[in-house]
Amino acid sequence: MSTQSATQPLFSDLGDDPDLAEIVDMFVSEMPDRIESMLRCVDQNDWEGLGRIAHQLKGAAGSYGFGQITPYAAQLEHDCRNDTGEQQMINSFRELASICRRIRSGAPA
Repeated sequence: MSTQSATQPLFSDLGDDPDLAEIVDMFVSEMPDRIESMLRCVDQNDWEGLGRIAHQLKGAAGSYGFGQITPYAAQLEHDCRNDTGEQQMINSFRELASICRRIRSGAPA
């Protein structure tokens, strides 16, 4: 979905705003737990739960300045809601988790 390197860190568009830095930091620090929750859903074949988390993440990511995540979360939500098949849902989860693991607090150096 993106032309950006799959290993390049992602910074929030709001990362250099001192008034918003704390909430961006909080969002970044909570991301491993969100990924873990999604992984639990995959392990339990809980596609409805996975779709719900993707929906929440789709809205939250943009609000915290990580709009790059939104299309990946939207794809996973779509796949789960439309039951596109287990492999497609797993692939969409992997793509979303991969981009989510790249988010960072602050602004690029």
